[in-house]
Amino acid sequence: MVFLGYGKYARADRIYALEPITDDRGGGRRTRVWIEGVVEPIVASRTERTILHEMGHDVATTSPLIDAALDLAERLAEQAETGRVDLTDLGRRARRLLEASAKPAESQQLF
Repeated sequence: MVFLGYGKYARADRIYALEPITDDRGGGRRTRVWIEGVVEPIVASRTERTILHEMGHDVATTSPLIDAALDLAERLAEQAETGRVDLTDLGRRARRLLEASAKPAESQQLF
């Protein structure tokens, strides 16, 4: 069972589509969830990433680096929509991501 918020649950094997709500997200609404056997989508208070995580779909791809990159992309998109992009903050975050993803220098073998 996957918790959708608002006291609603659905069987993971019955969920066949998730749609993030991008407009009119008032009242904690985050995602539309289509469930087999239910005509209208259910509005969930959780993000599609959280619901997918509970369904077990991101077990192999869970990475703090990917989460940070997605957060950076979300911040950039939000700031671009408002017309106020803080390049200093975004540049610092991007630099940290690049440093975290860089391969460590190969150490010399002693033997």
